[in-house]
Amino acid sequence: MVNVPHAGVGVPDELAVRLTTAALRMPDTDWHVEKLYAALAPAHDVTLMWAGYSRFVVDLNRDPSGQALYPGASNTEVCPVSTFHDEPVYRDGMAPDAAEIEQRIRHYWRPYHAQLATEIERIRTRHGYCILLDGHSIASEVPRFFPGRLPDFNLGTADGASCDASLAGSAFAVLAGARGFTAVHNGRFKGGYITRHYGQPDQGVHALQLEMGQSCYMDEHLPAEFDRARAAPLTDVLKLLIETLLAWRPAPGRPAIK
Repeated sequence: MVNVPHAGVGVPDELAVRLTTAALRMPDTDWHVEKLYAALAPAHDVTLMWAGYSRFVVDLNRDPSGQALYPGASNTEVCPVSTFHDEPVYRDGMAPDAAEIEQRIRHYWRPYHAQLATEIERIRTRHGYCILLDGHSIASEVPRFFPGRLPDFNLGTADGASCDASLAGSAFAVLAGARGFTAVHNGRFKGGYITRHYGQPDQGVHALQLEMGQSCYMDEHLPAEFDRARAAPLTDVLKLLIETLLAWRPAPGRPAIK
């Protein structure tokens, strides 16, 4: 299955009035990622799930306990208070307190993850194992998180802990071999909470995160408009990636839970 947790832009009215002008532009959205996969998923019988609300409501790819993804580096929270460019998300004095954060986790985060876990288990029960591709995108240059320009394809497998090594190798071979694109495996982005939490290869669940540079398919300057012509080569790569993931099978003796 493909999961896209950060493509939504929905914000409740009572929250929108508290956001800064910068935040209301939804600058940290994974623009159009669900469209890229929606064009491929039905033809391959792939489950596609995505969130309709913004990561500024709650970040589905963060640990609800508040544990940082990358200790010692710059991180954003389960309810972000600053954008990727270090602009405030909330007007003065309007940031959520601990009680509100917990309420958002209960109201938004937990139901989404309950559905995600249900879908993973449905696939695992039907096929004996599940492959979860967590789909993301980001501006090609975000100095807060990394120097210079990010590779086009950033495959994360939690340093090899979230999926079988042969599956990760096959997936990265597709990305690294894609003409006109650059790729890295477990570089700056190693996979977020979703990849790390659900990726349990010994239990038959293999999770990979793909973070793509937005310049691969759109003009990165807001308003963020989808460019079908620019996206065409990327769509070809994603199609081959999905086909490669679908063709993979656990080696004899590896968990395929029945």
